[in-house]
Amino acid sequence: MTKIKSLADLRKLKDEVQSKIKLREKGDNPENLIHIKVSMATCGIASGAKETMNYLIEELDHQGIDAIVTQTGCMGYCYAEPTIEVSIPGKEPVIYGHVNKDKALEIIEKHLKLNELVDGIIPTNYKTIED
Repeated sequence: MTKIKSLADLRKLKDEVQSKIKLREKGDNPENLIHIKVSMATCGIASGAKETMNYLIEELDHQGIDAIVTQTGCMGYCYAEPTIEVSIPGKEPVIYGHVNKDKALEIIEKHLKLNELVDGIIPTNYKTIED
């Protein structure tokens, strides 16, 4: 644990703890929130998925959008990494490929806020056994 040397350090620690608590509280009703899964397999990380995930978390928090951002393993779209899956309650999930910071902001501004699809969708051409 780092030492707190100033009031700014204390405020930073407070903000970090509050964001972790907020995430736990959101976890009680995840079905009512936007859920974004970031593919974080080796190919995704090598393509910048970690930066994309951090940007999504920061920007959603900055804009006050209640969403859960989690990491997942390989989605099978290595050619299009970094990939994310956006699930809005009551709608089919959408998978986007080649998601950098600019594309992530566009997804937030258009898909999440205006309910408009954005270029870069990876079509799903399969069904699960349950379907």
